[in-house]
Amino acid sequence: MPQLERLRADHAAAVLAFELAHRAYFAASISDRGDDFFDHFPVRHDEALREQESGTCVYYVLVAEDGSVLGRFNLYNVGAGSADLGYRVGQNVAGRGVATAAVQEMCKLAAAEHGLRRLRAATSDQNVASRKVLLKAGFVPVGPARVGGRSGTRFQREVV
Repeated sequence: MPQLERLRADHAAAVLAFELAHRAYFAASISDRGDDFFDHFPVRHDEALREQESGTCVYYVLVAEDGSVLGRFNLYNVGAGSADLGYRVGQNVAGRGVATAAVQEMCKLAAAEHGLRRLRAATSDQNVASRKVLLKAGFVPVGPARVGGRSGTRFQREVV
């Protein structure tokens, strides 16, 4: 059974493998991270851990029983009882309810572990799967958004 785990230093190799394996899949619906992200991944991973320590972001990975990463789920812009939620799951688990279940779990963690009351998220109009995940997880549309230079929708959910 996959488990959400807070990002740790020892996740680095599995996270990089996940990002590389699904790079083209992600780029089809969201902005590509760019070569610099991959070329300097160890530095970026360390930066993420420092951001997490500071409390401005909280990063989770969805880990399979074999230790591979199936998805990433992030809370960023944490403050004043709210945060933005971002996520991505690999093509190998897409369409199986994995993202929806993990987003629902993130909502629980946001309230119970991080004291948050509201989560925000946004998805581009082209990313129909992400839109479905948010709606199934109880998010409601609250207005327009720009996502990676594309038009989209901003969503919100109370998590108390």
